[in-house]
Amino acid sequence: MEKKDLLKETVQHIDIKKLNVVELVESMEKMAFSARDLNRAAQIYDMMLKDKECAVILTLAGSLFSAGLKKIVHDLVANNMVDAIVSTGAIMVDQDFFEALGFKHYIGSPYVDDNVMRELHIDRIYDTFIDEDELRICDDTTAKILDSLEPRPYSSRELLWEFGKYLEENGGPKVDDSVVYEAYKKNVPIFVPAFSDCSAGFGFVVHQTNNPDKHVSIDSAKDFLELTQIKLKNKETGIFMVGGGVPKNFTQDIVVAADILMEDAPMHKYAVQITVADVRDGALSSSTLKEASSWGKVETTFEQMVYSEATLALPLIAGYAYHKGSWKAREGKSLQNLYKKEKATV
Repeated sequence: MEKKDLLKETVQHIDIKKLNVVELVESMEKMAFSARDLNRAAQIYDMMLKDKECAVILTLAGSLFSAGLKKIVHDLVANNMVDAIVSTGAIMVDQDFFEALGFKHYIGSPYVDDNVMRELHIDRIYDTFIDEDELRICDDTTAKILDSLEPRPYSSRELLWEFGKYLEENGGPKVDDSVVYEAYKKNVPIFVPAFSDCSAGFGFVVHQTNNPDKHVSIDSAKDFLELTQIKLKNKETGIFMVGGGVPKNFTQDIVVAADILMEDAPMHKYAVQITVADVRDGALSSSTLKEASSWGKVETTFEQMVYSEATLALPLIAGYAYHKGSWKAREGKSLQNLYKKEKATV
């Protein structure tokens, strides 16, 4: 068996624009269990889009883009349905930027000999395959971008903007649904609070090894401050969380940080989370949005947990909101502009 025998059929990203699921999701309102939860979550997300004062923050965790969900997030950004993104590094670098460079994820199987896969330089994400040799090129490209920057500490938002700029200056992405590139064009900031935990981390290892005295580094405190500025500038906020982990907590915590900086910072007005985590183990990914209210992070009026795997729930919730069309009357908030330095005046 050779690598080409396994890397044949590519993962296709679902296109919510082609599938009007409004009637299906609305029919779930009169059902029970997770169906009714999903319907309410879809309605709450649509409420965020109708509320012109609300800044919508999307959080992403898990292997989402490799699983075929990238085009959904791209379309949310392109149509002003998201104002900021907080993500894991793997989603934005190993999956989105990776495909923007022209590489693919492949349909595979969990029933393979992983020792053989290792010999063939194929990485497996459950039933999805990635060419490790191509992933190394993504690592090297990250190092190349870092080498081109002024040596100083950066927030992850600044670095993801540079990734978008790199694509712009090198002929654009090789695909038409790159989230990193679309966010760059639409002034939607992307935060990756654990930036080194992905291909970018390997790029950092190479960059800092080759530049031991003067190099680019990550300023995680600046990340937190910059995301908190979104809350300080937007009284009303809504969070749409796919998965949990660091992106979830990072985004919820900005309410507390804002409250420390000013009195009576309002909690996130709207909140939806899609997760398969079990609430009983006390872990962060599974903690309910009602629990977050005890910390002063999320209001409990418009919040909904959806216990479902993301590839099932996200197309329905996002597709419902897209075809309801509330976004058509909504202007993007261009939150990237919060961080642009004012030009010196003479």
